[in-house]
Amino acid sequence: MTGKTEQAPTRQKHGLELLHDPRLNKGTAFTERERDILGLHGLLPGAYETMEQQLARALEHFEAKQEDLERYIYMTALSGTNETLFFRLLREHIERLMPIVYTPTVGQACQQYGHIFRRTRGMYVSIRHKGRVREILDNWPESDVRVAVVTDGERILGLGDLGTNGMGIPIGKLCLYTACAGIAPSKTLPVTFDTGTGNDELMHDTLYLGIREPRIRGAAYDELIEEFVAAANDKWPGILIQFEDFAKQNSFRLLNHFRDRICTFNDDIQGTASVTLAGIFSALRITGGRIEDQRILFLGAGGAAIGIGDLVVSDVMKTGVAQEAARRNCWFVDSHGLVEKSREGLDGHKLRFAHDMPPLPDLMSAIRAMKPTILIGVSGQGGAFTQEMIAEMAAINERPIVLALSNPTSAAECTAEQAYRWSDGRAVYASGSPFDPVEVNGTTLVPGQGNNVYIFPGLGLGVISIRARHVTDAMFAAAARTLADIVSEEDLAKGRIFPPLTDINEISLAIAVAVAEVAFESGLATVPRPADLKAFIEAEMYVPEYRIQVD
Repeated sequence: MTGKTEQAPTRQKHGLELLHDPRLNKGTAFTERERDILGLHGLLPGAYETMEQQLARALEHFEAKQEDLERYIYMTALSGTNETLFFRLLREHIERLMPIVYTPTVGQACQQYGHIFRRTRGMYVSIRHKGRVREILDNWPESDVRVAVVTDGERILGLGDLGTNGMGIPIGKLCLYTACAGIAPSKTLPVTFDTGTGNDELMHDTLYLGIREPRIRGAAYDELIEEFVAAANDKWPGILIQFEDFAKQNSFRLLNHFRDRICTFNDDIQGTASVTLAGIFSALRITGGRIEDQRILFLGAGGAAIGIGDLVVSDVMKTGVAQEAARRNCWFVDSHGLVEKSREGLDGHKLRFAHDMPPLPDLMSAIRAMKPTILIGVSGQGGAFTQEMIAEMAAINERPIVLALSNPTSAAECTAEQAYRWSDGRAVYASGSPFDPVEVNGTTLVPGQGNNVYIFPGLGLGVISIRARHVTDAMFAAAARTLADIVSEEDLAKGRIFPPLTDINEISLAIAVAVAEVAFESGLATVPRPADLKAFIEAEMYVPEYRIQVD
């Protein structure tokens, strides 16, 4: 894959100043001539190493760590000393390292963030900055930021309110934008809104890094977000802003408020929907069914679940089914039982999926009554899919589709081994976190991981490459179709409904092209259409290679 490295700064750094700049530092890979001209002799060991030698040492250090949190800390330290080496290591060992730099280990890292903090990364926009956010953003040194991932830390994975400790999420997401889709690190910005916390344990943690106040709600909160969006678009016009891990009372509301005004999306809602839809498309290649004929039962009715339902409905409608009929393909169970019309006090986002049906108290009764072909878990309740439930799904369907998508691993509704063994090896299974292959009845089944990383990096690449004005549901549907089409027959034969992560750069490029095509067709692109769209996007992709720093 072709691409480009980061551009050199306007002023050449020398000596220790150069070695202390993670974006420019090459460590022992500086050549003799570079050491001569840049004042590096005596500051480095005498060996002249290749990047491959450095990668071998870095991987050795990584594997020597005893726990995953220690590995996370090591990778964080590496990114702070040699950014190019960090991204090369992550890119070449993505299957091994992604669970460390992102889910599931990032959840533990966020819980401990104040205790493992080493150096600042990203920006903290505090409620105390209200009225001067544009001034605060001017402290960020990069002039061409294209994508920001923002969180207020209130609903980090399935772990709840972690306040500013949630900064680990935007940082991790943007690492994947770079490693998986070649978006240059200088063009990314992690942001955490510090609006207080409702977590009493953090409030009393002497090493907590956020403001020690109850969470700000209402007008003051909305005004801060509004001010940031305006300031970011003023400083970096057309910036893509990805909302991440906001609580349900804010996630849909903020998405609906901004989606037609700026270039934005919510990955928990739309990214999860897209990767899940891709998984359904792939699974139907195994079961042989059509999406318009499926009965999908969700455990959970929050932003992620409703987002999946909305995208499924839009796809079913393309087959000629009316909207209300398409919605009846999707049924939801929350903590109070089945979402149905007679229930009072339903949240607004649930109302459109509240169908005529007698009340049902729990998931098991819903499975028996609805006889779903697909069971999707987005509840954050580890172990919520019991043996009785999976056995019932297998009794209803020859090949039941079971997607246990909650993160981190401990929150998965069931493990791969449970789904396969409880269904006698007939379940088509995927999860949000990785699980090892399972041998059942002499056959090795490989569970897919329905991770949003298959979608958001490629979508982001496509959006920023052609400077799209907005992000639309049609783009997420196109991304889902593209991802599903990439899954090989060999993978499907193993029960795997997502392609190997080792192909993620090619996957992201394909999704970027599909998304850009939608933008051009919809009149949302703001650059002239290139003759070769794929080559145009690929040429913009960052490749983690050392550049020559002297002529």
